[in-house]
Amino acid sequence: MNKDKKYIDLENRYGAHNYHPLPVVLSKGEGIFVWDVNDKKYFDFLSAYSAVNQGHCHPKILKALNDQASELTLTSRAFHNNVLGSYEKYITTLFGYDKVLPMNTGVEGGETANKLARKWGYIHKGIDKDKAKIIFANGNFWGRTLAAISSSDDPLSYEGFGPFMPGYHLIPYNDLHALEIELKDKNVAAFMVEPIQGEAGVVVPDEGYLAGVRKLCTKYNVLFIADEVQTGIARTGKMLACDYEDARPDILILGKALSGGVLPISAVLADDQVMLTIQPGEHGSTFGGNPLACRVAQAALEVVVDENLAQNAFELGDLFRSELNKKLSSCKLVKLIRGKGLLNAIVINDSTDSSTAWDICMKLRDNGLLAKPTHGNIIRFAPPLVISKQEILEAVEIISETIISFN
Repeated sequence: MNKDKKYIDLENRYGAHNYHPLPVVLSKGEGIFVWDVNDKKYFDFLSAYSAVNQGHCHPKILKALNDQASELTLTSRAFHNNVLGSYEKYITTLFGYDKVLPMNTGVEGGETANKLARKWGYIHKGIDKDKAKIIFANGNFWGRTLAAISSSDDPLSYEGFGPFMPGYHLIPYNDLHALEIELKDKNVAAFMVEPIQGEAGVVVPDEGYLAGVRKLCTKYNVLFIADEVQTGIARTGKMLACDYEDARPDILILGKALSGGVLPISAVLADDQVMLTIQPGEHGSTFGGNPLACRVAQAALEVVVDENLAQNAFELGDLFRSELNKKLSSCKLVKLIRGKGLLNAIVINDSTDSSTAWDICMKLRDNGLLAKPTHGNIIRFAPPLVISKQEILEAVEIISETIISFN
């Protein structure tokens, strides 16, 4: 008996219709696999948009969660707790920053970075009151709050939700000349950018772009904000995607896999000159830095380091793209295979209004692999980083055979 309909009907009846999920109802996860309510097993090639880099229900992360949950979960920041400081020391040492500001979701991380940049601009750059500007790239995506959609060029995100946040300006992605023109404006406080644009369809910039961003931001006394919510924590084959170049950001935003998919955790890292511009009462969160989140986040990061997941992502990402290019070289439906590490995408040679990519994902589901289209004709592939070589090769067979069947 197929049980999916009951659960899908409940969601449709009682939930907001702000998502369009693939019609599969999941009930269990372990490592790189998930199972639906009918006990069918799937390769998970989305990883909750890279939130479960460490694999579903990693035992070390679950142990940290359960151990801390039985002791203390939340104090708010009205009081100190005995976990926060240790976590702050661990994460700042690991990523090489003076301070961390803990939050809950990726979009909160982006909001925090924006506030820090504006405050820094007024205090240290001398920007006139309420004149600070932050530059973003076309195709960016960092959430759906009013601030986030104010920086978006996607009508699906912003249409019908105005008026929008002032002080945001857009330039082409992967265009250092356009960036330099904007940075000459003395009111620009920061440039916020994804090292690889995830939601846009795994758009990888030219080699040297991030290093160029770093040099230009230094030249014009502008903060470089790296949104590594999706690309960070080993996803692209380095601990940070920025690590591929000499491109240390002034503000680093992390989220998603910071908890291994166990609960919402994000973090903003910066050095003292930036972070200490915000004083008590000017920013915070009831749940940010709670003991449960701190314990889980440290365990999640330790798993990435101890299991060498960045190197695994680097090696198996190369294998994944190489094998797919071989098997799909003569497939006219495939326009491009791109990515870095285990963040990859296939661009289907079809219009963005076509249902082909969705239909392929439906067939992939039938064949035991879960993925999801973005921007109509792009299919993103991002398995948990604990995947093995043999499992990658099995997945490549499923993907290639499924796509060829549509050719």
